[in-house]
Amino acid sequence: MQEFANQLCENRQFGFKMTDSKYFTTTKKGEIFELKAELNSDKKEKKKEAVKKVIASMTVGKDVSALFPDVVNCMQTDNLELKKLVYLYLMNYAKSQPDMAIMAVNTFVKDCEDPNPLIRALAVRTMGCIRVDKITEYLCEPLRKCLKDEDPYVRKTAAVCVAKLHDINAQLVEDQGFLDTLKDLISDSNPMVVANAVAALSEIAESHPNSNLLDLNPQTINKLLTALNECTEWGQIFILDCLANYTPRDDRESQSICERVTPRLSHANSAVVLSAVKVLMKFMEMLPKDLDYYGTLLKKLAPPLVTLLSAEPELQYVALRNINLIVQRRPEILKHEMKVFFVKYNDPIYVKLEKLDIMIRLASQANIAQVLAELKEYATEVDVDFVRKAVRAIGRCAIKVEQSAERCVSTLLDLIQTKVNYVVQEAIVVIKDIFRKYPNKYESVIGTLCENLDSLDEPEARAAMIWIVGEYAERIDNADELLESFLEGFHDESTQVQLQLLTAIVKLFLKKPTETQELVQQVLSLATQDSDNPDLRDRGYIYWRLLSTDPVAAKEVVLAEKPLISEETDLIEPTLLEELICHIGTLASVYHKPPSAFVEGSRGVQHKRLAGSAGSGESVESPDAGSAAGASEAPPAVIPSQGDLLGDLLNLDLTPPTTAGPPPPPSSGMQMGAMDLLGGGLDSLLGGDLGGSPAMGAGFAAPPAAMPASFSAPVSSGLDDLFDLGGGVGMPMGAYSPPKTVWLPAMKAKGLEISGTFARRAGVIQMEMTLTNKAMSVMTDFAIQFNRNSFGLAPAGPLQVLSPLSPNQSIEVTLPLNTVGPVMKMDPLNNLQVAVKNNIDVFYFSCQYPISMLFVEDGKMERQVFLATWKDIPNDNESQFQIKDCHLSSDASSSKLQGSNIFTIAKRTVEGQDMLYQSMKLTNGIWLLAELRVQTGNPNYTSATVSVPDGLCLAFQTDHLGASLLPSLQSDHGFICNSLCFLPFKLLSLSVTQLSCLKIQFHICSLYSSHSLT
Repeated sequence: MQEFANQLCENRQFGFKMTDSKYFTTTKKGEIFELKAELNSDKKEKKKEAVKKVIASMTVGKDVSALFPDVVNCMQTDNLELKKLVYLYLMNYAKSQPDMAIMAVNTFVKDCEDPNPLIRALAVRTMGCIRVDKITEYLCEPLRKCLKDEDPYVRKTAAVCVAKLHDINAQLVEDQGFLDTLKDLISDSNPMVVANAVAALSEIAESHPNSNLLDLNPQTINKLLTALNECTEWGQIFILDCLANYTPRDDRESQSICERVTPRLSHANSAVVLSAVKVLMKFMEMLPKDLDYYGTLLKKLAPPLVTLLSAEPELQYVALRNINLIVQRRPEILKHEMKVFFVKYNDPIYVKLEKLDIMIRLASQANIAQVLAELKEYATEVDVDFVRKAVRAIGRCAIKVEQSAERCVSTLLDLIQTKVNYVVQEAIVVIKDIFRKYPNKYESVIGTLCENLDSLDEPEARAAMIWIVGEYAERIDNADELLESFLEGFHDESTQVQLQLLTAIVKLFLKKPTETQELVQQVLSLATQDSDNPDLRDRGYIYWRLLSTDPVAAKEVVLAEKPLISEETDLIEPTLLEELICHIGTLASVYHKPPSAFVEGSRGVQHKRLAGSAGSGESVESPDAGSAAGASEAPPAVIPSQGDLLGDLLNLDLTPPTTAGPPPPPSSGMQMGAMDLLGGGLDSLLGGDLGGSPAMGAGFAAPPAAMPASFSAPVSSGLDDLFDLGGGVGMPMGAYSPPKTVWLPAMKAKGLEISGTFARRAGVIQMEMTLTNKAMSVMTDFAIQFNRNSFGLAPAGPLQVLSPLSPNQSIEVTLPLNTVGPVMKMDPLNNLQVAVKNNIDVFYFSCQYPISMLFVEDGKMERQVFLATWKDIPNDNESQFQIKDCHLSSDASSSKLQGSNIFTIAKRTVEGQDMLYQSMKLTNGIWLLAELRVQTGNPNYTSATVSVPDGLCLAFQTDHLGASLLPSLQSDHGFICNSLCFLPFKLLSLSVTQLSCLKIQFHICSLYSSHSLT
């Protein structure tokens, strides 16, 4: 479409004038017939006039495709103007008339050898724009010649044509060697050819991120920098964007590139300026901060950014969004330029709000006086949204610059005295945050705030005022009356106000118990019995249980010292900020989102990192990570996907594992040392069951034990290849351990990335993890905890991270596990929900462990017991399945399976088939019996039979199980793992003495063998 528009613009120069409106006027009925006659005229002028009329009709949307053969006949001309018009028509209609378009091929090929370079370039460009496969085949030879044409205009056009052809048929471009020719053009003597070659390679590389087309090295970079000074502004943008993808070898090379790019900062085109800023921001990471040139570069970056703010509003907004990122990364660049961000009276609201945000980011002790004066002025404007933001900005300044807090509070009180309703409400909201930041310092203003209580009508302001009253109830004489006034319309309030009112009254009761007992009973009754909101009801139940069982504990919980808040809470997460800096000048920098968040089908989207913090240059997340584990594996899910923190914590059990019934036998030197990440856990907080309390006059039921849907991880097969089919028979035997996959991406955990796997070594289940710090700060104080799970997996000791984890550092950690933790059925059965804590935060993720890790070493059943049990299982409890491509003999299968505690009890040969009878036992005492049938021959005959004892039923259909197993049926053990995942949960409660058995029969055929696994 862009090409069509460009051609149309050029045709305006060569064909259409401003006075040519006659071509666009409506003509009579026989228009097509008349045009056909004129197109076949012998007079050149009449023919050209006819083509202009055709193009005019096409432009206004009329269908003139019927004239295709007549227009194509006009290609045979030396008139450049007419040829351009015909080519424009061809580009528009060739896709709808592919068979007719072939007629033009000979003319294209001929024009590609025309003495006039304009015609040669026009021909190859038009052929590239005609997206018809049949024409593509004929394009290769002319394109090859044009790529080596003596005229640079033809070469630069051909370079872009390669990218268009690659989009149509990538394999053809690679087979014809056009990519190598394109790489050679980077060394071309003409700067525009170099720029177009870089643009074409960059576009191709985006759709094939792993192709490494742009193999940048110091020699190539030098050629690009040389061409940078002489090519057009758009060529400069292509080259600068390419330079931004290069990682210098050392600080000297980085400085050299910065020196040669710096002149682009004074360019008239704002896109060139932003591209140059992007390159400099990235390469500055490599420069030592004590270097003189580093300070010089900081000073040079400020003026061009300031200049961008003198453009039209739309460009200003784009510039401001980019400046916002730059200021978060390097505020020192613009620390002396505060005044340019002061709002003008005629700025659009979107520019005003963006300037306001940057002003706060640049606020410091040195300039806070002028910032506050400016913000106070803004608070008297007529634009309500802007005034609200200005008042909030004053509060943010108070939190950011401690020395200015008193002045900010004074300014806010002056604004409250104006009695303008929305100003008062915003002021109260920000004063609440100031109280959180500076406790016991500015409480003298509470009286003034209480005077405006009746004027509050917005939920956020009402909630803030209620919080202030509850938090400082001991200093407010009539706090109970104030809160009771809110309670009168409790059910009409928003959820935010209801939750805050419940907490405030509980605080008041704990501070003045004798005076407010009736009030607290009233609010607890309203919250738990008369409300349909689950968040409000659950919080009410927690408070009720706390107050009725242990008031001292309630006081410690509800009136606990609160963490100080920080102004930096709205900063972009460091890992994301690094990526966005690498996308300055693109849509990502305007949206403040990575390209993968808004580009549909982000096949070609690459994660980028700044040079100094990327370490070895690896990307943030490898799109191919974990691909070896099989296509059936679903990505790990971060557990708390909902915004309601209370609901999440109520349902995620982070208490130390406890066991019901008799205590487990002591393990060899391993004690439960898993920390409670919440410092006491919710179970201990809530006491035992959640039964009603006579002391408080009401009762309520215990919450359901099942996890909510939001905590469920994506269903995955959970299979791993015990047979290790890719390794062949000669591989060493032993328990199979799947390769590590990324469980917790850095983007979801503030820079902490966790990769891991599970293994069983010397009878101990181990969780093997790699912790990587991709943030900018040191990580310490690691701890780990598991939620209840199907097999009671729990840490057998604390997470041992002995030294602080520095930025860009990785550490290997092995965590021994036991199976004495609390049990709860998960979906899928082998799902494990994990919480990891460090000095930054608590992070949640889920992963799936292979069931084979639970096969114990004493799983070899006595032969007589095996035979009796096998016979007792009825044939009715059977299901048939199919498996392919297992190239192991019966002996090799038996040996390999024994490495994973699947033991062969007996072997016999029946009608040329080897039949192995095997047993295995899970950590919870459940026995599984297996029959492995091996035969050489027909690879298409594959079946499996599953049987269970009477009284126990499998919770799956045959087709359901088959569909879930297909991606992983390369492994005999895989069937065992997944079959178990579908067993009813009551199997888990059966004891060893009950000898519960599962009988599974496999018939696995391949070119080498057929197996039957039970």
